[in-house]
Amino acid sequence: MMKKLEKILMPLAEAIGRNKYLMSIRDGFLVSTPLLIGGSIFLLIANFPIQAWIDFLETTVVNSSTGQTLASFISKPAGATFDIMAIFAVIGIAYSFAGKMNTNKIFGAAVAVVSWFLIMPYSISGSVDVAGKAVDVSLSGIPLGWVGSKGIFVGIMCAFLSVHIYTYVERKGWTIKMPAGVPPTVEESFAALIPAAMVMIVFFTINLLFGFLGTNVFQIIFEFLQTPLLNLGDTLGAMVVAYIFLHLFWFFGVNGGSVVGAVFNPILQTLSAGNIAGEHHIICQQFQDLFATFGGAGSTLSLVIAMLLFCKSKRITNLGKLSFVPGIFGINEPIVFGLPIVLNPTLLIPFVLVPTVNIVISYFAMAMNLVPICSGINIPWTTPIVISGFLATNWAGALLQVLLLILGIFIYMPFIKIMDKQYLEEETNMQNDEEEEDDISLDDLSFDDL
Repeated sequence: MMKKLEKILMPLAEAIGRNKYLMSIRDGFLVSTPLLIGGSIFLLIANFPIQAWIDFLETTVVNSSTGQTLASFISKPAGATFDIMAIFAVIGIAYSFAGKMNTNKIFGAAVAVVSWFLIMPYSISGSVDVAGKAVDVSLSGIPLGWVGSKGIFVGIMCAFLSVHIYTYVERKGWTIKMPAGVPPTVEESFAALIPAAMVMIVFFTINLLFGFLGTNVFQIIFEFLQTPLLNLGDTLGAMVVAYIFLHLFWFFGVNGGSVVGAVFNPILQTLSAGNIAGEHHIICQQFQDLFATFGGAGSTLSLVIAMLLFCKSKRITNLGKLSFVPGIFGINEPIVFGLPIVLNPTLLIPFVLVPTVNIVISYFAMAMNLVPICSGINIPWTTPIVISGFLATNWAGALLQVLLLILGIFIYMPFIKIMDKQYLEEETNMQNDEEEEDDISLDDLSFDDL
């Protein structure tokens, strides 16, 4: 099986490894990896699944004038990373792609961010309580939703298109030439003026056209991704289809949980409330949170364990060590964007397959009364497996979680070993190159000119 998978996937992986677009995405996401790991630590502290600890954070007032609690302050570092992670992605991808296009990396990243913000709606909608009545309001501002994971897909397109336009104008020679003696930084700034202006004109035009249509690029893409999910309902088939879409969205860098959850979560929450009232629904919010995935989207806790048990490359094993503790509490952005899983076809099959297998097995285990259905009581999604399974059902649910986790490890194993082999070869070649540079032979030295 390993040999067959290698024959199929290794050539594909090598082709992708030479693709400048996918390489730029991979390298660009690495910019956010250390920031997401740091934010994950604070997110874990803020949501540690001990109710007394959560109550302490939410009731300890730090700023009495604003009513801000300790919980809001501890959550801020997570917000400063996860909530604006798309900005890091746009900068990193454009910077990397500009290097591969042999143009100025700094200006490439700068025009990408500008173009991305040019097509972003500066409007925040909501409702406020006025004399006991909810009033809809719309304020000027940058919506956090679009600068977070929801805006990554648009950001990727902006990064590539803006750098392409910038490079095209630059290669046409449409730049301002400065006389000799001008400092290099000043010369580069003026040389970037016309290419940057052309990028801004193109994206201004795009934003204007969508404005005439009464919408914007971000909203169109978001609504388009939601469309296939509008008719999903309370069935096993609906759950499976929803999670296939959810993970396909994640594969393309879009937060699948936000997209799918906007349609599906209200249904799941209603079913959970029904279970509390005495109804019998296998599919519910707790079923999704506690039995579909372990360690985050893709059930990547199984992947992390497979990385630690079966891999040898430093890149994978070190990332596995860093991601293990956050993964126990359901935080997997370091894996999704650091390994990466985004736009990595080698891991697409297990990334979609493992949650699907978890859902199907859990559903039939509960349908056959081998495991009780979830009680409907809200259990934090950060609660580790075994504990969460026990609290939602009983010891049978905890045992089911362990068995599914182990099954996921063996599903991920052959695929991550293929990536491990590729990374191991790259690390070996890099080490050999460094040794050759350091190896100085006396035969290569000449003393004739001394």
